[in-house]
Amino acid sequence: MKYVPDSLKAAARAVGLAGVFGAGLLASAQAAELIEIDGSSTVYPITEAVAEEFQAKSGGAIQITVGISGTGGGFKRFCRGETDISDASRPILRDEMVNCSQSGVKYYELPVAYDALTVVVNKNNDFVDYLTIDELKKMWEPAAQGKITSWKQIRDSFPDMPLRLAGPGADSGTFDYFTEAVVGKSKSSRGDYQASEDDNVIVQFVSRDKGALGYFGLAYYEENKDKLKAVPIKANASAPAVMPSVEAAKNGTYVPLSRPIFIYVKEKSLQRPAVRQFVEFYLKEGASLAKEVGYIDLPESAYKLALDHLNAGKLGTRFGGTPEVGLSVEALLAREGKL
Repeated sequence: MKYVPDSLKAAARAVGLAGVFGAGLLASAQAAELIEIDGSSTVYPITEAVAEEFQAKSGGAIQITVGISGTGGGFKRFCRGETDISDASRPILRDEMVNCSQSGVKYYELPVAYDALTVVVNKNNDFVDYLTIDELKKMWEPAAQGKITSWKQIRDSFPDMPLRLAGPGADSGTFDYFTEAVVGKSKSSRGDYQASEDDNVIVQFVSRDKGALGYFGLAYYEENKDKLKAVPIKANASAPAVMPSVEAAKNGTYVPLSRPIFIYVKEKSLQRPAVRQFVEFYLKEGASLAKEVGYIDLPESAYKLALDHLNAGKLGTRFGGTPEVGLSVEALLAREGKL
């Protein structure tokens, strides 16, 4: 997923408006109401697709910027009151809840899609047929740092080839969820790997090295499947090996690496008609747009229930300040919220 900085996107939009409609409309567009969004690179493709569709329907009256500073980076800005909406590939954490509370930022937590975290290897890797969660833990746990450096250390049948790892950085919600699901503790990971909040860096790293392995959201794999191979995952040694896919995430067989992803909306921002219109549009049109960019839409009832929560003023998170593995959206939305 090629990321274009917001400044360049804004400039391109301005040039396009000036060329087609003239300077008068450009001045109007520059005065358009602005909605600011930042956060997860995983959620970015969906939010960007919804934003582009919504902006087109608004006729230039509303402009939306979408950044990718990572889930953690997005929450830092959100809890300081700098953004209206925060994209998140894991639920808000306890310290972030405290930061928001201290700043007087109240919020709605709205699931918008499912994702299937996808483990990838180089296209020319001819020996990895599947990996178990225990094997992934052996690669990624803190104790592996500087010690687990060869594929043969993971499984005797693998070659004695250097194992090189790439993955999201510490500000990423994907990093938080992966470490929780694989290592057993959020943010617990070896540090000697190629870390980046930009999934394109991970794609390039793995595509250039036969011994490399990385992970990110399913949509990035779908966009780069000509360069990479997805690895089937076994939840345990006796479980079947399951490829990441829309179907496997929906039917619950791709465990424990499938998860819901979210937007968080600031209560104060939602009082602005433009923001409310955008969020309602997101929940009504997000399912079809999620599928268009390679994500997994929620059940229709889940979008309706999220919209009901919004209209009923049900603030807060349905989590306890830590990621949870294997939770369905229906179970999530049935909980009481916490701030």
